[in-house]
Amino acid sequence: MTVITAEHLLTRVRDLLAAHPPADTDRADFLRARFDAGLAWVHYPEGLGGLGAPRSLQSVVDTELEAAGAPDNDPRRIGIGLGMAAPTILAYGTEEQKQRFLRPLWLGEEVWCQLFSEPGAGSDLAALGTRAVREGGSGDWIVDGQKVWTSSAHTARWAILIARTDPALPKHQGITYFLCDMHAPGVEVRPLRQITGEAEFNEVFLTGVRVPDAQRLGAVGEGWAVARTTLMNERVSIGGMRIPREGGMIAPAAAAWRERPELRTHALHQRLLELWVEAEVARLTGERLRQQLVAGQPGPEGSGMKLTFARLNQEISGLEVELLGEEGLLYDDWTMRRPEGVDFTGREAGYRYLRAKGNSIEGGTSEILLNIVAERVLGLPPEPRDDKDLAWKDLNR
Repeated sequence: MTVITAEHLLTRVRDLLAAHPPADTDRADFLRARFDAGLAWVHYPEGLGGLGAPRSLQSVVDTELEAAGAPDNDPRRIGIGLGMAAPTILAYGTEEQKQRFLRPLWLGEEVWCQLFSEPGAGSDLAALGTRAVREGGSGDWIVDGQKVWTSSAHTARWAILIARTDPALPKHQGITYFLCDMHAPGVEVRPLRQITGEAEFNEVFLTGVRVPDAQRLGAVGEGWAVARTTLMNERVSIGGMRIPREGGMIAPAAAAWRERPELRTHALHQRLLELWVEAEVARLTGERLRQQLVAGQPGPEGSGMKLTFARLNQEISGLEVELLGEEGLLYDDWTMRRPEGVDFTGREAGYRYLRAKGNSIEGGTSEILLNIVAERVLGLPPEPRDDKDLAWKDLNR
């Protein structure tokens, strides 16, 4: 068995660049060649965009390609596919599903969204009520229900979907995980306008949507275990993003401090210094977490990173608005827009301040993540749950 080293990867990258010079190669053609060379996700298996290499070596590839001016796959636009759908399909998918979905997902040819939360099942996701009923003759599943807070549903081609297939079992059981065609008859997407004025979120109505059994991911009734893989990866992808020193939300706040000396006060200076240090600690902790991921799947530590991400974004953006005074809440476009991707830290200070309010809700509310950290990281006793063993159909809703 060949051991993949950094030198081996650098040779592959240079061969790719020689055969497909970025300046002279169509963007889509370059990305296809990169995937087929195993340089998309180096830790994925051969034939699925990888080489079975250590995950830690991905940065070797990314750094070399970035220095050469190679195009990326627009990760902000396809973040749900990259951070949530792909690792779940890799872990639970059949070989046919992996071959069908992973390549167009990484290339950005097919955008993904996540059909998990519901109006009555957000923090308590396992209480979901969307039903999937097996049709006798065809073996297909017929899905009916409503999902909410669905980022990118308006641009998505596919969705990861969990639905209840046996209401007689307790709520964490009787759930099955599917890959849903967002262009299928019966799928309706409606925008949800946010405090920022735009609508990157949606509510999705599923009415008699037919999902072939070949699009089921994992065993019938084991969807909660599959969904946990997705959720752990989601929290890492949100809270553990790789950023440079003084990157992310702290960057514009520090820039405003340097560029606008007339706005400075001693109290604001102290708060900025404290938040700068916290941001740097969070960044280094994220690096540590990514090193741990090399050895296996993400665990509950990702919940702690996501908690920190939300709190710091809100505190730093609040400081920046206070620093800028009456200018703080102004930004250039309040119209109803339908962005293709999520931008946590972009645009003006006023936008960042308002958008950061959602950071403590999306990807798992901070309250739920505190419970996860308490129970699974610190080993504290769990909260009493008197509905855990009740059949879902008998729950008070």
